[in-house]
Amino acid sequence: MATLEFFFDCSSPWTYLAFTRVQAVLGRTGANIVWKPILVGGVFNAVNQDVYERRANPDARKGRYSAKDLQDWARLTGLRIKMPPSIFPVRATLAMRSALAAQDEGKLIEFSKACFEAYWSHDRDIAAPQVIKDVCGAADLNGDHILEKAQTNPIKDRLRANTDEVIARGGFGSPTMFVNGDDMYFGNDRMELVEAALTR
Repeated sequence: MATLEFFFDCSSPWTYLAFTRVQAVLGRTGANIVWKPILVGGVFNAVNQDVYERRANPDARKGRYSAKDLQDWARLTGLRIKMPPSIFPVRATLAMRSALAAQDEGKLIEFSKACFEAYWSHDRDIAAPQVIKDVCGAADLNGDHILEKAQTNPIKDRLRANTDEVIARGGFGSPTMFVNGDDMYFGNDRMELVEAALTR
């Protein structure tokens, strides 16, 4: 059976699209999935610092098209995405540590879905502990427990390790996906290629 590794950060709208779309891919292919929360800022700092220059000095034509493209995808996927949110970029450290804590409770998908929705659909600051508590409530998790666990060294170490791993394997952003170990794909718009690889 094929295996898909999905490295992701909830602070990316394109990852929100891919996270939503990959669920159907898994259903159609029967593939196993390994979810790997990361800090995409850590990836950018290590191997993709050009993203900061592009944000500071955007090309107006490309920016207009990118905004349209994102909304076209959101419409196709049935999502509401506000871009940019009031706080952008957001510091996603607490959210992604909490995602790992939720993973230990068997609720990573539910937590991540609620986290994406909170930030991208409802314009809430996922760096705020109270927002993460609300996200936990939506995922049927104990928010106090998740927030406490998110501050522990094992969770911090795992998030750092996941981020270092995707960098070491050639990744440069979120979402980064690997099919059967070494076949890498990047971005929401590669989902058809991912599905084809999973069924080969």
